[in-house]
Amino acid sequence: MSVNERPGVYTSYQVSSAVSGRSGGGVAGLAAAALSGTAGAVTLVTSYAQAVSAYGAGSSMVRLIRLLLENGAARVAAVPVTVDGSAGTAEAYAAAFAALMGESAVGYMTCDSRLPAVHAALKAAIEGGGENSKYRIGVVEAEGAAVTLAAAAAALNCERLVLAGNTETGGVPGSVASALTGCIAAQSDPALPLNGAVLTGLGALTGAFSEGDVTLLIQSGVTPVEDVSGQISVVRGVTTRTTTAGAPDATWRELTTVLIVDDVIPAVRAALRAKFARTKNTAQTRGAIRTQVLIELESKLRAQIIDSYGAVTVTAEESDPTVCLVSFDFTVAHGLNAVNLTAYITV
Repeated sequence: MSVNERPGVYTSYQVSSAVSGRSGGGVAGLAAAALSGTAGAVTLVTSYAQAVSAYGAGSSMVRLIRLLLENGAARVAAVPVTVDGSAGTAEAYAAAFAALMGESAVGYMTCDSRLPAVHAALKAAIEGGGENSKYRIGVVEAEGAAVTLAAAAAALNCERLVLAGNTETGGVPGSVASALTGCIAAQSDPALPLNGAVLTGLGALTGAFSEGDVTLLIQSGVTPVEDVSGQISVVRGVTTRTTTAGAPDATWRELTTVLIVDDVIPAVRAALRAKFARTKNTAQTRGAIRTQVLIELESKLRAQIIDSYGAVTVTAEESDPTVCLVSFDFTVAHGLNAVNLTAYITV
């Protein structure tokens, strides 16, 4: 502010974006190039202004954080892979992914790289996660024709990896993946499909797909993203897992299936950990454990996250009486992907 000798009240102001994390959304992990900050260090970011301050205006990191928050992530665990804005190596990304795997709050991970080697590193990090961090969804993007995208998905073939099938024209690599990650993180109902979900903050897309292309992409494990009358939206959310031992297998293709598993099992696990941290392995305790599991499953059934569940058994391990074995089964709720109409007309 300039110095003014006249008595009075003088003002100044700064304008910054009001983009911030959405209440109720999940925490997304991001590995990207930055103009400042400490390479490899994890920082929790909750607003665009904080991102600019930490990583420098105009950096890939800041652009992608904005897209994550704008599309629904509550917070972003950000890890710079470089601090000068240049492209990082696959090893640098692998180290960043390892750091994010150490953050228990992170449920979704993405990056600013389209390199297959980096995508493979993300897959390896998620698949190698321990008990406290194995429930993760990774989202990456690739560019090219439908057959090229299908081949990229086949190379990943992982139920915990989503490949966004489009890129932003002239945009920061990872923009579409980040917007999609934020959208997934915003989901409060894991059984609700992404069909038609709108992604905000993106510019024009590079790819335009025919109906045949869309069919090929979905069947190949690619999540198509398209521009419909100027609005960027998801066609259908699928994972890259389409085969098992080389044979076609659609069991894990729907993204909702994985999201439901990640909702139900950790919920049961958390409830049992909270209530049975210090107790005896007696018949009475096992009965209480069975009741608690039933309570959790009934809650998911009422919320229409699962369609049904079967018998719940709780027994003591014969070879180790200090171990309690709990088993149950459930059927996931399925999203509505199509409605087929048949009209019988009389004239």
